[in-house]
Amino acid sequence: MHPSLYLTARIRKSPFFDATSQAGATQFSVYNRTYMPGGYASMEEEYWSLVNDVVLWDVTCQRVIEVSGADAKRFSDYLTTRDLSSLQVGAARYVLLTNQHGGVLNDPVLMRMDHDKYWFSCADGDVGMWMHGVLVGSDFDVRVAFPDVATLQLQGPKSLPLLRDLLGDRITKLAYYRHVRCELHGIPLIIARTGWSAERGYELYLLDLARGGELWRILMEEGRRYAIAPGSPSRVRRIEAGILDYGVDMDVTTNPYELGLQRLVDLDSVSDFVGKAALRAIHARGVSRQVVGLHVEGDPVTPNEVPYIVRLRGNQVGKMTSWVFSPRSQRNLALAMLDTQVASPASLSVDYPQGERAATVVALPFVDPEKRLARA
Repeated sequence: MHPSLYLTARIRKSPFFDATSQAGATQFSVYNRTYMPGGYASMEEEYWSLVNDVVLWDVTCQRVIEVSGADAKRFSDYLTTRDLSSLQVGAARYVLLTNQHGGVLNDPVLMRMDHDKYWFSCADGDVGMWMHGVLVGSDFDVRVAFPDVATLQLQGPKSLPLLRDLLGDRITKLAYYRHVRCELHGIPLIIARTGWSAERGYELYLLDLARGGELWRILMEEGRRYAIAPGSPSRVRRIEAGILDYGVDMDVTTNPYELGLQRLVDLDSVSDFVGKAALRAIHARGVSRQVVGLHVEGDPVTPNEVPYIVRLRGNQVGKMTSWVFSPRSQRNLALAMLDTQVASPASLSVDYPQGERAATVVALPFVDPEKRLARA
């Protein structure tokens, strides 16, 4: 029997906390100093609801950090490895933040809210404090703040018809990685066509925290005709899609080239950014390890809580960081950080507490490599 979660005022409750509890959340975790629902039904049931219908996730743990002021663009450019010169108001990008050594500090979604205002929607990490540190001794005329914003994700193929019922046909015109301000029954929202599912989906940023329960209720009631279900971010679907989880598959000890995220590094950009010199050196010399996908043999596995050693003919060649059983492919799928000389030998094995498992390197992502589902 697992111990229960001890509630304390040190950890933030989202404005949807009571609603998620009443909806049957069976467990919570602490993420970004915020309680996050970790499950309702079984993992497989939530997976099929996401893939076939629509799910509602409380992801208030995604802390929004606001950068505003005369130098907001220049400062945001300095923080990120991507060139932001073409980022327009109303657009968003997936970006990386690195330290001076090129290690990944976070992988937020960056949204341009106005000509002098940007939002960083961040995964686990003390990004806001890091930004304040970068400002020390600098000449940037900016303000770094934590706005009162709480986030829901509405994910799955039926997220569009549900929002169309609620907001009208204008929502159908919202393009992938764009965002818009609107009201739903008078509730102020920012809606972004983004998400962590690799399915069609939206993120709803609530701007009036007092109306969290009301917003949850509206979405769940209107979503009944689309078989909506409450859920938590799907570990199965994100691994199928090759989506890396910060703090699990990547952290400050890993760099973009090891993670296969070199497309997010603009070394030719005119702008300087934190870690640019280090990443230029890493690019020049190459890397000795790389994130890969694995098919792991044997009976269906349950999600791992710690990394497992991967071996080639008995010698350690890396670690398996995440694995899960995919109901769609009826296989065990894993993400692993392996030595680059490991291609696709059939003699790989994973040290599993219940016994060694054979594994084979395969291409990532496992499902929908062109992101047709998310872009549809």
